[in-house]
This record gives sequence, C-alpha cells and structure tokens, in this order.
Amino acid sequence: QLQASGGGLVQAGGSLRLSCAASERPGTTGWFRQAPGKEREFVAVIRWGGGSTYYADSVKGRFTISRDYAKNTVFLQMSNLKPEDTAAYYCAAHLNWGIPQLMRTASWYSYWGQGTQVTVSS
Repeated sequence: QLQASGGGLVQAGGSLRLSCAASERPGTTGWFRQAPGKEREFVAVIRWGGGSTYYADSVKGRFTISRDYAKNTVFLQMSNLKPEDTAAYYCAAHLNWGIPQLMRTASWYSYWGQGTQVTVSS
C-alpha cells in the first residue's frame, strides 16, 4: 500500500514537500501528475537500491526526489513552483527496478497511491 500526502495550495515561487509512505520497501518509487483534461505524466523516480534518480525535463532543477529507508518513505521536494505544476500528484511503486525508459512509464508500475492535489496560484 502507498499513502501519499503533502499537497496543498501555494503561490508561484513557493515550495511543497510530498510524501509517499509504503507498507513494504519497493524497488522503485515514482511520482506522476495529472492535470484536468490531460494525460498522466512522469515527474520523477528513484531506485531504492543505489538511489539513482531521474526527472522530467519540466521539473529538473526545481524538484528533488529522495528516500528514507527507516520510514519506507519517498519525498518529492518541490521548489520554485509554477502555475503549470498544478495537478493531482500520484506516487507509484514497483517491486523491482528497470531501465529509465520503463521507470518513466505509468503502465509499468504495479502499485499506486491516492492522489494529492497541488495547486499553484499565480
């Protein structure tokens, strides 16, 4: 099971930290987002073993994904938020790890948390 939290309303330029707590430590945890009327898109992913991270170009340099082994929790620190970051954010997990192309694909993931809404006002 995955439990996502941390969304909210923030002004442009502000920051938020999302959390995704897992009942068991997976191999890979990713964040995706979906805005109204748009498809779900990849945001960031982390491999638990080794800690490799990958980001969508649209968030690179602004978002940071990290993990806490003791808490089986992944964090998404979001800074310099923009109105176009407004979306429901979902965390997803896979028991294994894959090549970057797979880890960026929503259909590859086996487990999903509930969405947490992030709204950035201009």
